[in-house]
Amino acid sequence: MQLHARRRHALARCRALITAAAVVLALAALLCFSRVPPGGLLAAPAQALQLTPARRLHVRLGAVKSSTATDTPASGGSRHRSTTWVDAAVLLPDWEVLVLLRPDTPAVDATGNATCRFRGGASSPARALGRLPAPATSGRRAYSCVVPVPARGHKTLPAPQLVVTPYSSWTSKKKIPTSTGGGGRSPEMLKWSGRLVYESAVVDGGDVLVFAKGVNPRQGVNRPASDIQCVYYRRGDDDNADHVVATLPAATSAQQVIRCPPPPTPVQQEPQELRVTLAVTGQEPLPSLALYAPPWSGSTSTLAPEKKLICACTMVRDVAKFLPEWVVYHAAVGVDKFYLYDNGSEDDLADQLHQLSSAGYDISTVAWPWTKAQEAGFSHSAAVHQNLCEWMAFIDVDEFIFSPRWNQSDIPDASSMLRSVVSSLEPDVGQVSLGCADFGPSGQIGNPKEGVTQGYTCRRRTHERHKSLLRLDAVDDSLVNSIHHFALRPGFRGEWNKQVRVNHYKYQAWEEFKVKFRRRVSTYVADWTDPVNLKSKDRTPGLGFEAVEPVDWKNKFCEVNDNLLRDATRRWFGVGFGNGPARPRTGTSSS
Repeated sequence: MQLHARRRHALARCRALITAAAVVLALAALLCFSRVPPGGLLAAPAQALQLTPARRLHVRLGAVKSSTATDTPASGGSRHRSTTWVDAAVLLPDWEVLVLLRPDTPAVDATGNATCRFRGGASSPARALGRLPAPATSGRRAYSCVVPVPARGHKTLPAPQLVVTPYSSWTSKKKIPTSTGGGGRSPEMLKWSGRLVYESAVVDGGDVLVFAKGVNPRQGVNRPASDIQCVYYRRGDDDNADHVVATLPAATSAQQVIRCPPPPTPVQQEPQELRVTLAVTGQEPLPSLALYAPPWSGSTSTLAPEKKLICACTMVRDVAKFLPEWVVYHAAVGVDKFYLYDNGSEDDLADQLHQLSSAGYDISTVAWPWTKAQEAGFSHSAAVHQNLCEWMAFIDVDEFIFSPRWNQSDIPDASSMLRSVVSSLEPDVGQVSLGCADFGPSGQIGNPKEGVTQGYTCRRRTHERHKSLLRLDAVDDSLVNSIHHFALRPGFRGEWNKQVRVNHYKYQAWEEFKVKFRRRVSTYVADWTDPVNLKSKDRTPGLGFEAVEPVDWKNKFCEVNDNLLRDATRRWFGVGFGNGPARPRTGTSSS
């Protein structure tokens, strides 16, 4: 009996030890999987902040590392293999596809022949758009192609493969795969027509600007920032959901720009790629293309770039032939630096920029392929260039800042022209408004060979619009704007300048003007072909919704003969000002 009792007692002790060990292991596992990163997170309840798996939400973009042999043997009979990544593809209007490569993709010859290959074997040529704006020191390369007609009938449209054949070695091809893991299937393309976070930018002070469609879809109606959470996450692999590492309340919300606090420092210091999206109260997080990278600290011995007094920013698409006149003129009257936001140009923009840069003009381009996102692009420019420019002129390439008083000068003098406009202001002036004089076709039936400032000389009498010179450190944190006019921070005010205006060569020869019917770049302005807002000032009086030339177009909008800028540019640059890059005949430019 005593032996049996001792055995029962030993067995009970063994069971107790096993139970205790199981409890310890369970607690350890719980602590492991619910660990909060050092520094703490400002997180809402887990249920409200959890990102759903990729099969339910397109937050995970499904790009994975993959090795793929080239299609064609290179010289010597060997086959080149490349390990590259397609990060995402977005279906834009008119069946255009934007293909984004991962930041760590090995170098691809951007000048080579590129092709998008779609499901079923259909393909189309792809164009290199350059690198997108980056939150750190490098951005993702972007390509554009059109979905071929045979591929449009599929119920779902997977992302295409991108195949690049370098010019330097035409027998070698690099296939950039989009397959996801073992399944070998490409992720479905994201749709620009839906809700989407498409870009981000880290600005001075560390704040993160998140650019998104679908949060504030209506003009003038902005969702309260308190309804929006900024979600930082790391993308999971094929078998795991995305992992949220921080959720923080948004600081501002206006139009397509949401200002977010940066993630906690310990999260920033981890080596894994970090992404950002938005979660609106009561809704699933938005699908996202946006990356986050902490601002580059750099060497303390590196000198900061010189801050320019006046810069100019514009959005361009297929207007390269107009750039030399616009750049040369504005550099002569006082613009120090130019920023061009390229909205997918297909003309010889690169060649024109090379010529201008070789002639000494300071020009930077920013790839901004997003459809109807001009306000967001200008918000991006106003925010990221605050340390580089004191003032920024937001004008189009058919707009020229001019004062009738300047016509008295034999040579352009930047110090007494545009620079004098901002140097004479009171300290609390954050924005200078300039009225627009709208010029008509002036009898022209084609693009004037002598340039727009010398070819169009008849305008409307009244000024109906205005453009602005903006002091960048006066811009409101929300960055809200109506394309060429920004809201200002408290303590700053706007001011009109009646002595300076903008010559807007708006109604040009019909062959040039009808190009506008393709699509307008403003988010909140209806396209020319949309049968809405017929009486809006954004429309052309007497023009319908189709690109049909009105009767006697060449003589319309002519109420005042105005030769002032024509005469000035002839003296400063000679007749035929629009023929190519040139410096003023005498004097120095505003370099």
